[in-house]
Amino acid sequence: MLFHPTILALYVGSLLVAFLVLYAVPPALQILRRWDLHSGSELQLNIERKTYLISTLLAYAFGFELLSFFLYIFAAEQLHPLFVGAMCAAGSLYVNAFGYPTLILKLINFLLVGVWLILNYADNRGDDYPLIRLKYGYFLLLAPLILLETFLQAKYFLGLAPDVITSCCGSLFSTGTGVRSSGGRLFPKAPAIAVFYVTQALTTGSGFYFLRKGRGGYLFSGLSALALLVSVGSIFSFISLYIYELPTHACPFCLLQKDYHFIGYPLYLTLLGGAIAGIGTGVLMPFKKIASLSTSLPGIQKKLTWTSILFFLVFTGLVTVQVLLSNLVLE
Repeated sequence: MLFHPTILALYVGSLLVAFLVLYAVPPALQILRRWDLHSGSELQLNIERKTYLISTLLAYAFGFELLSFFLYIFAAEQLHPLFVGAMCAAGSLYVNAFGYPTLILKLINFLLVGVWLILNYADNRGDDYPLIRLKYGYFLLLAPLILLETFLQAKYFLGLAPDVITSCCGSLFSTGTGVRSSGGRLFPKAPAIAVFYVTQALTTGSGFYFLRKGRGGYLFSGLSALALLVSVGSIFSFISLYIYELPTHACPFCLLQKDYHFIGYPLYLTLLGGAIAGIGTGVLMPFKKIASLSTSLPGIQKKLTWTSILFFLVFTGLVTVQVLLSNLVLE
């Protein structure tokens, strides 16, 4: 199974990312201890040259890290026909004890790496690299998570055995309580839908307020994180049910299949992209008064805010279309 093209790309790519992360750790430690932009010493000049190389390598490595989240889900989806009982990626990930922990860690790292890339981009806009200690201190906290993810992913792929009987998504993600319509649901329909749309409205509204007034960045960032959590809950609560037109099936992975027009990929991409961009707006708020960033940072925050608003609007629009076109009627 390791020679499956997607798995091979993931395996090799993750090893390369892990290597680059390990390679960047000593320079990061040196930056935290010795960085002094006012010094003209040979050590400082060497650190500055190495910093440009390291930040570039990490930007590419973390770019692949973002992509690997979707590659991992795609690989699990492609593998499910090989396992007895698996109907989608849900069953493939359940084949051994490392599938779902890897997925969860990949999701966490997706968000954390996205924030690092935003910090790195902002830092590179300043002539004096004002965020350099912050971003490399953050990197040192992130590095163990990346390495752990690489280890868990390797254990998952190396532990795949085709003779294992796994569980189907029907047993893993079927709902059994709540408002009923020839079946059960995780949450009542009306409150779940109301919370979803109110959260999306508040998030985009706070984004427009920030764009107009230049205030409320922390609020927009917090609401973006909340919108991510509420939207994930909504996928289980009502979104997936309307897409499948089944009142008891809430699998988040069947959304990735051809039968449902691969709708899961744009849903997850826009949701995660909107969340990262929105959170990034708030992350940059404390640095607006730094002289070398005073000109560039407002523009970066506006781009992030517009990106977040656009992604959330597209996500909400996709959900709304699926609900309106569905033949499912929940009482």
